[in-house]
Amino acid sequence: MSKIWNGDLGNGYYRNPILYGDYSDPDACRVGEDYYMISSSFSNAPGLPLLHSKDLVNWRVVNYILKEVPEKRYDKPMHGCGVWAPSIRYHDGTFFACFPMPDEGIYMTTAKDPFGEWTKPVNIRPGSGWEDPCPFWDDDGRAYLVAGVVKSRIGYNNVLHMVEMRPDGMGLIGDEVRVFEGDKVGEITIEGPKLYKRNGWYYIFAPAGGVKTGWQTILRSRNIFGPYERKIVMRQGDTEINGPHQGAWVDTVTGEDWFLHFQDVYSAGRIVHLQPMRWENDWPIIGIAKDGNDWGEPVTEYRKPNVGAAVQEICEPDTSDDFSGKALGLQWQWNANPKGGWHELTDKGLKLNAVAREEGTPYGDIPNLLLQKWPALEFLCVTRLDLSGLADGNTAGVISMGMEYGLLAMKKEGAEIRFSFVKGVQKFANNLAEETAEEETELERISAGNCRKVFVRYTVKRIGTQDLNNKEKGFPLEEVTLEYSLDGAAYKTAGKMNAVPGRWVGVKNGAFCIADRKAGKGYVIVEGVEYSR
Repeated sequence: MSKIWNGDLGNGYYRNPILYGDYSDPDACRVGEDYYMISSSFSNAPGLPLLHSKDLVNWRVVNYILKEVPEKRYDKPMHGCGVWAPSIRYHDGTFFACFPMPDEGIYMTTAKDPFGEWTKPVNIRPGSGWEDPCPFWDDDGRAYLVAGVVKSRIGYNNVLHMVEMRPDGMGLIGDEVRVFEGDKVGEITIEGPKLYKRNGWYYIFAPAGGVKTGWQTILRSRNIFGPYERKIVMRQGDTEINGPHQGAWVDTVTGEDWFLHFQDVYSAGRIVHLQPMRWENDWPIIGIAKDGNDWGEPVTEYRKPNVGAAVQEICEPDTSDDFSGKALGLQWQWNANPKGGWHELTDKGLKLNAVAREEGTPYGDIPNLLLQKWPALEFLCVTRLDLSGLADGNTAGVISMGMEYGLLAMKKEGAEIRFSFVKGVQKFANNLAEETAEEETELERISAGNCRKVFVRYTVKRIGTQDLNNKEKGFPLEEVTLEYSLDGAAYKTAGKMNAVPGRWVGVKNGAFCIADRKAGKGYVIVEGVEYSR
């Protein structure tokens, strides 16, 4: 297997990030020797990726909790909406995944076997406004839910709510209580709360200060409804790890404490880090405290967690694909809820059927874009396409998808294939894309008989640093290049662009096949996708 990015150094130590992929808003829990992590997925489907690990460093995607995003409107891309920061817990033999859809409500789904099918999500708090929920079961069997709020939906922010929950997790009981109001104590943009209990203290782990330049705050109280004391327990300090943002406290069978969190690196999205954690005077310190500080800074390299006898092979989420499996690989997500007939797995590869494109729909809003996350800071991906199945009026292509996107489009027009490069820019207002401008440049026309097979090379390379409100450290600036070849050796440049992430998500790349309204029912075969460094 090609190692695109792996945090395991192979010598008993690891490096951060442990996952250079957009696993935004991670939460995790331990069950025995197994660790399970989930992350937000917004309007991509299937949703809520579930990752598994034995050592907290090496992770694989093993399932999706949601086959599709609840609610009909997600049959079309709703960039930035959908499934936001979730939480995962294990209680009384059952796994619970709780996730917010800030326009629709707070949902709960469960499973006895996390690798199997999860139950149909139940909206336990219908209505807009809440985000980042976390369930908690107390020692007496009573259950609670803590959540943040979304200013664009509810009119205010910087508030955490606590409410009692039914013990089965399928509904809320009583009135919600504001247990923390950041505006009253100068705490900016507190969100992403996770609720725990230790030594008789209730703890709310919650980041504040914003995704790009914030810090980790801890609240604690002897009463679950407060009042809560607060303390900052991790800052960026002198490190290159900006944020550092929300995540999960987990322990090991040997009694060690660790913290998983994300770092926003702009184009690649929100990547995952692992920090050591210790307790001092019943307050956690995350990372390494320097110069007598009572708060920690993130580590770049550190010894691996002591997980006892558990054995974990060095691994990473899949990237390359020869489409030889019985189902679509877990690295792939659609741009919206998938429909039957979009794809088939054949002995020749992945068959993407040409799906009718609604007139005037920008490429970035096509539902049947098949995409995957960037797997590293720099990488190269070659997609092998067989265009011989295209019908007149069909277009196949490879796209780099973000709020600014670029793609190579290959359209069958009579006896020719028209190659063109398209750039698009999405403009957002009220959390929805209200306008998209696209510019198409024709590259050349080639006889269809002479370009049955096409190789598309997608290259991501760091070319510098950009400010983005982090003037001291900056963020990576990556250039995306799309090239094409008829023989896999001599490539022509289709276009270049600076990478810009999507709405709350990192850039994704993938393939598609669409049809004009009156086009024939054709298809493209994706013979394989190969990633390398």
